[in-house]
Amino acid sequence: LVRQAFATLLPQASLALLYDVSHNTCKLETHACNGAAKPLFIHRKGATRALGPGHPDLPDGLRAIGQPVLIGGTMGTASYILVGTTDGERLSFSSSCHGAGRAMSRHKALHTWKGRQVIDELAGRGIIVKSPSSRGVAEEAPGAYKDVGAVVDAADAAGLSRKVAKLVPLVCVKG
Repeated sequence: LVRQAFATLLPQASLALLYDVSHNTCKLETHACNGAAKPLFIHRKGATRALGPGHPDLPDGLRAIGQPVLIGGTMGTASYILVGTTDGERLSFSSSCHGAGRAMSRHKALHTWKGRQVIDELAGRGIIVKSPSSRGVAEEAPGAYKDVGAVVDAADAAGLSRKVAKLVPLVCVKG
């Protein structure tokens, strides 16, 4: 649907897929455990896989650099591209964050912000929000989330993943 929308609005634009990976999964993987390679079920909740350089499960085109890790920000904050590290394999079974996480529940966000207020605040910062529901916009208000920059900095400092790029929002489509 995103590709269709972009093709309608910007027919000459090209959207290349960086990487397709899910989060909140349970997957059978092989990891070093007590000095030996063992098959383990790795359950990632609030996390995503971040294989480091050289890992045999990576496609050839990514094996030299590691798995891309996509960290979504909010409608009003940056998102990040990170890459898995070899230290992350040892420290966290090749896992990294997949976002900042909520600072408050959706219910509390609804009582803190109004959708129109969020849309107007973001418009004032040059960010266009398109949504069929102002309630959904209020639930996802940028202030309802932790500081994504601090979370990404912590993952980078811990060696779980390495920062590659910071992306700032121009348009937000909220379904």
